[in-house]
Amino acid sequence: LSALERQIFDFLGFQWAPILGNFLHIIVVILGLFGTIQYRPRYIVVYTVWTALWVTWNVFIICFYLEVGGLSKDTDLMTFNISVHRSWWREHGPGCVRRVLPPSAHGMMDDYTYVSVTGCIVDFQYLEVIHSAVQILLSLAGFVYACYVISIFMEEEDTYSCDLHIFKHLFIQRLQIVE
Repeated sequence: LSALERQIFDFLGFQWAPILGNFLHIIVVILGLFGTIQYRPRYIVVYTVWTALWVTWNVFIICFYLEVGGLSKDTDLMTFNISVHRSWWREHGPGCVRRVLPPSAHGMMDDYTYVSVTGCIVDFQYLEVIHSAVQILLSLAGFVYACYVISIFMEEEDTYSCDLHIFKHLFIQRLQIVE
């Protein structure tokens, strides 16, 4: 549900990189749930590998919005340089008052630099960081749970294969006695 909520706000901000990442995350979570319900450890392994990638992606987003290591939140990186859109939270965060200023003579009409935002309780970059931090925490919990489920499935499979081996051995012994 958290990823779906994030997907909606990324769609509102036309941030195509996070939209693609959220979409893949939702698909893999569904795959992991299906693997858990259907006793398919391979699907759960795919989920655990994806979770590691998802945590890495969210750490990147945190670094991006906090401008760590030369990254800048004012670039068009999240939109794949397709548009000048930014985070939806930039103009619609809690307490934000949005005011459209007349564009300058040098500015373009579709440029968002003429939008003035004041009075935000929490700056948009911190809201994005909070979203990513929540995703990391949920993913870490999901990773631990997935590892636990895989270990249970593998333990059951070992028990099952051991039981088959014993059954096979007894069957062969019975055949030898009958002969």
